[in-house]
Amino acid sequence: MELTVIDLIKQTGIVAKVVLIILLFFSIFSWTIIFYKLKVLKKMKKEDDKFFEIFINSHSSKDLFSQAKRFDNSPMASLFRNIYTEVQGKNPINLEAILRKYLSEEIYKIESYLGFLATTGSTTPFIGLFGTVWGIMDAFRAIGVKGSASLATVAPGIAEALVTTAAGLFTAIPAVVAYNYFVSRSNKIINELSDFTENLMKYRWQD
Repeated sequence: MELTVIDLIKQTGIVAKVVLIILLFFSIFSWTIIFYKLKVLKKMKKEDDKFFEIFINSHSSKDLFSQAKRFDNSPMASLFRNIYTEVQGKNPINLEAILRKYLSEEIYKIESYLGFLATTGSTTPFIGLFGTVWGIMDAFRAIGVKGSASLATVAPGIAEALVTTAAGLFTAIPAVVAYNYFVSRSNKIINELSDFTENLMKYRWQD
């Protein structure tokens, strides 16, 4: 009779099951973040492009502020709204400092949750490795107790080693791939936002 993955999991001990639960937690949250970031970054880029088109054709900061309210997901529109609110009716002494402040906030939002993907990609293989080592130790312990190296003796320990190793890699690989992809997408949006900030430095805010 062939052993299924479920059969292997059933043969694992309590330590391996705890490791698998931890890896499952990382996997669920990683995939949730992956689908979330795919959706949000796409909206950010799309709305940034639309808002920038309006920006370059606008002749009134007040009208542009009203237009910016339509773009909830656009970092450019959010940056403009914050700066406009900050400087409206004032003569800002240090506009550059204000821009840096709100630019940092937008970059933080763009890069949100990427740290969890990085953590998942770097730590889950080692969590799986812990289960691997524990499974091998269990196999040797069973050999010592029973004085036999038969398949029935070592199977539970080997099952722990195989299952936790596979689970660690299964959790880590998508997180690493997604992290690298989202970093590239985020950097593109951030670079465009930084260029937009240069335009805001020269913008006539009181018009």
